[in-house]
Amino acid sequence: QVQLVESGGGLVQPGGSLRLSCAASGSIFSIVAVGWYRQSPGKQRELVATLTRGGTTNYADSVKGRFTISRDNAKSTVYLQMNSLRPEDTAIYYCNVGAVFWGQGTQVTVSS
Repeated sequence: QVQLVESGGGLVQPGGSLRLSCAASGSIFSIVAVGWYRQSPGKQRELVATLTRGGTTNYADSVKGRFTISRDNAKSTVYLQMNSLRPEDTAIYYCNVGAVFWGQGTQVTVSS
């Protein structure tokens, strides 16, 4: 069983930055893909970014050039650096490990 603990969400003004972190327990972290997803009220959960164990990244078109996903296998942690934030980025952000395990979610609110 893998447990995920997310942190780093909060309130930020448009144009600002946040970095989300997701720390995983268990021993599988280094051998699986990781990702970030988000869900806004009334909308389905959507992919934000994924990162394979080989280093291949995939981003939603809406965040390309603004968000960066990375991982530290030694710390079993995945990060999401979010720059140039927009009000439409407001959502609950969830990390995912191995396409199976989910974090509890962290709220990101972009507002002036």
